[in-house]
Amino acid sequence: MKISETLESATKTLRMSGVAEAVREAKSLLAFALNANQTFLVAHPEYELSVEEEKRFANFITRRARREPFQYIVGKQEFCNLEFALTKDVLIPRPETELIVEAAIEILNHNTRFCEIGVGSGCISISILHAVKTASAIGLDISAKALNVARKNAKTHGVAERLELKTSDVFRNLPDDKFDLIVSNPPYIPRDEVKTLQAEVRNYEPLAALTDGADGLSIVRRIVAAAPRFLKANGFLLMEIGISQDVAVRKMFDETIWREIDVLPDLQNIPRTIKAQMR
Repeated sequence: MKISETLESATKTLRMSGVAEAVREAKSLLAFALNANQTFLVAHPEYELSVEEEKRFANFITRRARREPFQYIVGKQEFCNLEFALTKDVLIPRPETELIVEAAIEILNHNTRFCEIGVGSGCISISILHAVKTASAIGLDISAKALNVARKNAKTHGVAERLELKTSDVFRNLPDDKFDLIVSNPPYIPRDEVKTLQAEVRNYEPLAALTDGADGLSIVRRIVAAAPRFLKANGFLLMEIGISQDVAVRKMFDETIWREIDVLPDLQNIPRTIKAQMR
């Protein structure tokens, strides 16, 4: 089939499956299948796909029609202007999480060592280390498979020597150490809300990275309670939270221990990131 015919058929399939941006995604997947850019698709609508190219593209469209996320199909996602390899063992990085990176870079202009709880693909820690050349970090995750993804991404972006990766349930396997900053994007979605998520999220992204299986705040509580043990005086905690959780999370901080607790809004003005500083 020609490119023009292939795109028309694929777009129809994706639309029928409920994919919102069917035209854009069909073009992106075809470009990926052909190892070409979209300019090639526009310039060569009469190009006839080989049998192997047709099979590869058909597989991509079938997977996307089943609502598998585009990012898992192509195996990558951009975050903070860097490209990260992805597998289904890690969450897909989202734009709102870049708030943590931006705030961390500002903090680490003067301080240089941090820890990430739930490192996943490594997108937060690696983006910080890429920007702050004097920084070093420890990344913790309960999933050994997620750590393998982070390890690959750290090597790709040249920060592997400054990022130590350890298997740990929150702080459990972290040796006694003191950091200038702790960052985390913990599983904060309440168990009862998982069923309301988009099919791409609830059916494909790792459940343990989305929800604590309870009220969405149990791991947040553990981080807030234990963080003072691992922070230096005047150290910071940066943590992403869910919609409408800011009031409840604020109440977790003992003001005799923490001197400043701010909530940073995302681009939609939704309270998204807790920024707290130790006394």
